[in-house]
Amino acid sequence: MPLLSTQGLTAQYGQFKALFGVDLLVEPGECVAIIGANGAGKTTLMRSITGILTNAPDQILHNGTPIGALPADQILQRGIAMVPEGRKLFPSLSVEENLLIGSQIRKGTGRWSLDEIYALFPILKERRHSPGTALSGGQQQMVAIGRALMSNPELLLCDEISLGLAPVVIRDIYAALPAIRATGAAVIVVEQDISRALAVADRVYCLMEGRVTLTASARDVTREAIHAAYFGAAA
Repeated sequence: MPLLSTQGLTAQYGQFKALFGVDLLVEPGECVAIIGANGAGKTTLMRSITGILTNAPDQILHNGTPIGALPADQILQRGIAMVPEGRKLFPSLSVEENLLIGSQIRKGTGRWSLDEIYALFPILKERRHSPGTALSGGQQQMVAIGRALMSNPELLLCDEISLGLAPVVIRDIYAALPAIRATGAAVIVVEQDISRALAVADRVYCLMEGRVTLTASARDVTREAIHAAYFGAAA
């Protein structure tokens, strides 16, 4: 049974329709990359899966159970956590307090604890008493990832985790993904850096204007197929 699937998923903001019949599949322990240009619907897809947007119940299934209409806190309780675009740290809390927030709603059993997060990102232990927003962009992203991991999710959604960061910082953040997957967690990575996404993913989906235009093995997909998926025409 798939860990997560969407079936004909639609989503809208008021009168604006953002997703049109999206079918997505995530197997246990798998890394899936979602690529596409700005406005393609990638973040809307993540918001739908995590319950920030409400959908028809049977449009999203988790371990075979319809969850499309569940609120965000119940989605998190089921073991689906997101690292949101823009990090969204609590400015009045320290690094450690931001991390602990992740374990308060769902105390999932698993590997991740404060000590394990500090082992994954040692700089956070050094800065644990600093305000979360006093850190560099890359360090704040590490806090956001650590906060999500503190719930010991079985599915981690990473929405544009490299956005606005220096290449050396992006490298360090992506270097943490193997350790995360080693716990058995599946990962969805939303990325505009196609090469980066393909390097870590098992499968890739491309969205264009709210529709899936490509589903392929990340190892075997061609530049021509990606170009056609992005722009609707072959190179």
